[in-house]
Amino acid sequence: MARRRYGGYWDDYPRYPKTTPKPVEGGIKARSKSGKFGETWWAARWIAALERLVDAARLGRGRSYARQGQVLNIDIEPGRVQARVQGSRATPYKIDIQVKPLTDAEWNRVSDTMAEQAIFAAKLLAGEMPQDIEEAFAAAKLSLFPGDSRDLVTSCSCPDWANPCKHIAAVYYLLGEEFDRDPFLIFRLRGRSRDEIMAALRARRAAAAPALPEAQEAVALAPTEAIPGKPLEEDLEHFWSLGESLDDFHVKVAPPAIEAALIKSMGPPPFWSGSQDFIATLSAVYAAVTLKAEEWAFGESGDNQTEKRAEQSAG
Repeated sequence: MARRRYGGYWDDYPRYPKTTPKPVEGGIKARSKSGKFGETWWAARWIAALERLVDAARLGRGRSYARQGQVLNIDIEPGRVQARVQGSRATPYKIDIQVKPLTDAEWNRVSDTMAEQAIFAAKLLAGEMPQDIEEAFAAAKLSLFPGDSRDLVTSCSCPDWANPCKHIAAVYYLLGEEFDRDPFLIFRLRGRSRDEIMAALRARRAAAAPALPEAQEAVALAPTEAIPGKPLEEDLEHFWSLGESLDDFHVKVAPPAIEAALIKSMGPPPFWSGSQDFIATLSAVYAAVTLKAEEWAFGESGDNQTEKRAEQSAG
């Protein structure tokens, strides 16, 4: 038994010596081999919530457990994450992480706020988390990520008195990497699936769209007739001649607002059987095509292209 002083008081919590976890085959290994966990800003926000609650020593051991593959499984359901982590004992420790779900009324407030901006629906449909999504939650007086201890309850069956412990930290870090892959897991923890969120946004935007006057609607729905033209053989002598002036025709070469939006919204095709991630692979191809198009358009590369795009946007 060891004693430690806190602000004029002594505690009598037991101290356990540092132990070596039993090796695991087939555990979940982190993609991160060193440095930070998570590549996206939303994964970083999730991990930051943990790092406010755990001391540095346990965070370090939690990162080691995650990289060694000591986490055996992670099961995610609305408001809850359950996992098993192999420690130094024969039986894996059971982890329980509970995130307070939002109520239906709270989700309705958030959906109303998100529906006001089309970019939210567009980016979420493409599988991306909008950078300012937290502003939509803040406007509804809510938070997407756990804000304090009332939003997050954790437990572990290990003998360590600290909570969160290194086993919980390991699961938390791996969850950050899962959120990189699928940001909708954060919404799921808060009580809504991707389909439910998108359905709510579509319904609100459809209800807000102005109805066409009856005459306009009839014109819009009327079938279009083909415009008659001369047969090719009657106009061969003018085939290579420029018709109308193109002085008012302008083309803007710039990357799309949402990268690879189509494949992100549709997901992998049913015929895909490769071991590589389909969306990541094709996104890299799209990026290469975009880069080549910019080189052809501007005759430049690297930072010069970035400056040129900024000038175009400003113009």
